Amino acid sequence: MIEGEPDSDSGSGVHDSATSVDIAVAGIEAVDALRDLWLALHHHHRRTATLQPLVADEESWRRRRANYLDWLTSGQGILVLASANNQAIGYAMVLIHHGPDDTWPVEERYGEIYSLSVAPGFRGRGIGNRLLDRVDQELGRLGIVDVQVAVMDGNRAALRLYERRGFRAGETLLLRFGLKPKDLSPAP
Repeated sequence: MIEGEPDSDSGSGVHDSATSVDIAVAGIEAVDALRDLWLALHHHHRRTATLQPLVADEESWRRRRANYLDWLTSGQGILVLASANNQAIGYAMVLIHHGPDDTWPVEERYGEIYSLSVAPGFRGRGIGNRLLDRVDQELGRLGIVDVQVAVMDGNRAALRLYERRGFRAGETLLLRFGLKPKDLSPAP
């Protein structure tokens, strides 16, 4: 499942607006610093997702971390990191796909925003948009103009963020867990 989370939470936050935020491309050395940000997003999904249950925290991070390391090592991923006072406060992970797609008119390569997370105390300050701006810049540098993102069903704030940035619904992903073919019966 691909996730996206906006930084438009209107919570009071504990950080003042004078804190300087740096946005930069990072490599595999930064992946372990993403754990708490990933878990914050994973917990947000628990609160907002219409389909439950989600994978347990540590297993989710183990799987996510393995994907990130694989993508960054193979050159298929781009990690954009937001930091303040030398601490990770947000990130975007982008997976680069090789096309073309058989349904959508994408170019030979296209990006997928696989994760976008901003620490709860830093939401509502435009950091998610700044991360996405840098993603667009990096994809453009690579000649990639087409981008997709999936939003967890129920995460309306993320949907609004992406729609404001020009994304439109193209398909719906349906999931089914744990049913074996013998458990299926035809609909009446």
